[in-house]
Amino acid sequence: MAEYSSPQSTPLGGSEPPVTAALLVYLLFALAAIAQLASSGVAAPLPLLGIVGIVAVIIAYVKRDDAAGTWVASHLRWLIRTFWWSILWSAIGFVMFITLLGIPFALAIWAITSIWVLYRVIRGYLLFKDSRPIPGM
Repeated sequence: MAEYSSPQSTPLGGSEPPVTAALLVYLLFALAAIAQLASSGVAAPLPLLGIVGIVAVIIAYVKRDDAAGTWVASHLRWLIRTFWWSILWSAIGFVMFITLLGIPFALAIWAITSIWVLYRVIRGYLLFKDSRPIPGM
């Protein structure tokens, strides 16, 4: 099992970062994305907009202040951005879909968005389990 807390990552207040909450958000995002893919095939129109994804982003927002100044903060920012960018790209795909001529493009956008969400969840978790922040965040 990976060691999640490190002494140098403790914020100024001396409390531990919300590691369990961030791990829960990763788990819920992964479940939301996989559930959408399983229910609609490769082109999941809204990979994180199910109830599980919404609960996950709410947890991320609630715990964001607790994580300020720790390595976990970058992970929560990463997950929140993943949620909102997936919503944006899904909306663009929806606009393409209702034009009828853009249906193939909408399906492509949704498929790419679903794969991108899974990539972000997996990449973030791999860094998370090693107690490393997201580079550049």
